[in-house]
Amino acid sequence: MVKIRLRRMGAKKAPYYRIVVADSRAPRDGRFIEEIGSYDPTVNPAAVKINIDRADYWVKNGAQPTDTVRALIKKVKA
Repeated sequence: MVKIRLRRMGAKKAPYYRIVVADSRAPRDGRFIEEIGSYDPTVNPAAVKINIDRADYWVKNGAQPTDTVRALIKKVKA
């Protein structure tokens, strides 16, 4: 199954996430298919960038977003 999920980057205690499309069997920070955005929770307000066209494409083709990514996509679309 293909998932749209967060990939943790950044330093210890300073997280930065990339929103990626990956096989659900791959490790969290491992191999991915495509990077479609980023999320930086350390700034106020949190910085979210998502390529909505690509996210919609992957969802239409059966990718399942995680709960967190689903909330981020909803926030960007609003």
